[in-house]
Amino acid sequence: MNLQPFHQWFVLLHILGVLGLLLAHGASVAVAFRLRSERDPIRIKALLELSNAYLNAMYGGLLVLLLFGILAGISGAFWTSGKLWIWAALVVLVGIVVGMYLVALPFFNNVRHAVGLATFDDVRKGLQPPEPVSASDLETLLASSAPMTTALTGVGGLAIIAWLMVLKPF
Repeated sequence: MNLQPFHQWFVLLHILGVLGLLLAHGASVAVAFRLRSERDPIRIKALLELSNAYLNAMYGGLLVLLLFGILAGISGAFWTSGKLWIWAALVVLVGIVVGMYLVALPFFNNVRHAVGLATFDDVRKGLQPPEPVSASDLETLLASSAPMTTALTGVGGLAIIAWLMVLKPF
């Protein structure tokens, strides 16, 4: 099946998927930075729930960008052209996702536990929420560099992907 006639549409839908992902994920980014200055456990719980409210939309955007990015790569014959930029962009995207899970997920899970909330994993396993930690332990946790690390990983990775997609250097 010749997908070439649909190439521009695939590229457009891929870009819209990226915008959807960034828009939805912006809530979590904003929450991560706001948590650094928040000390009221009730407000922290509300911020964590705000972040969780947009996770499905974030994963939806990720799915759209992957699906239509792959289709755009097929319709543009980039996967088999001998050009490596598209493969490099995919590797960078996977690296961003892995980096987020290795740094952001533990941070958010630790904060959830610190204020006495269950994580998704706790709920899945049928575990009760832990007891909240002391104010000083919460303070230490909220001073983490995890929000900055994940933001730099995301922005840096997206800049590399944009460079690869626009300039197609190799």
